[in-house]
Amino acid sequence: MVNTHLHSDHCGGNAALQRLFPTAKTLIPPGQAADVKNWNPAGLGYVGTGQYCEQFTYSDVLAPGSQVSLGGRHWSVYAAEGHDPHSVVLFEPLSRVLISADALWEDGFGVVFPELDGSSGFDAVEDTLSLIESLNPAVVIPGHGAVFNNLPAALASARSRLAAFKAAPLRHASHGAKVLVKFKLLELQQVSEKHLLDWAQATSYFGSLHQKWFPEFEVSEWIDSLVEQLARAGVARRHEGIVYNV
Repeated sequence: MVNTHLHSDHCGGNAALQRLFPTAKTLIPPGQAADVKNWNPAGLGYVGTGQYCEQFTYSDVLAPGSQVSLGGRHWSVYAAEGHDPHSVVLFEPLSRVLISADALWEDGFGVVFPELDGSSGFDAVEDTLSLIESLNPAVVIPGHGAVFNNLPAALASARSRLAAFKAAPLRHASHGAKVLVKFKLLELQQVSEKHLLDWAQATSYFGSLHQKWFPEFEVSEWIDSLVEQLARAGVARRHEGIVYNV
């Protein structure tokens, strides 16, 4: 298994796959290897974001600047900070295939979590986009969405999105909060509005986001507005006090 980064939506199946295929190797970026080895859910970010990830182990690390043999090809490993400070991307130069993780999708990129933490991250996103542009892949396998080959259009879309977030960081903070709610819905599929509010109030990311960006709202009012926005976007549904994933 190849993990470009260790957000739960990318490595949450590791433990199950390791049980099914006990001789398979699991490769992870080096930045959080100690937290995996000693299994520290807080250090891995699962506690702060209110996510669950079953404990897994790893065989080796994907060190930036190294190469790894996959499918009979030699893939170069590059640091890809921005979405996650420990993320990597993999590039195979003969076929010019890029595994871009959440650094570049066909229409954007992943939430810039360092910015939600109160650190800088937007400039790192631009640096990673410039790296990908210099590699000039013919085919991109993103962390979410379909494989694509129109690199200029994808980069233009990502840079436009980045400029919008830089100009309106409040928009990015709201987007990040909605993503965390959506991920919880993906995990649970349906949940009572009360349970969802209790979860959000117990999740430190929401506390820090609320305090920094949305202090004018009561927490319950803010969480309710996030759910309502997801429902209007067609990715959640509300009915008689229950929130459903769509």
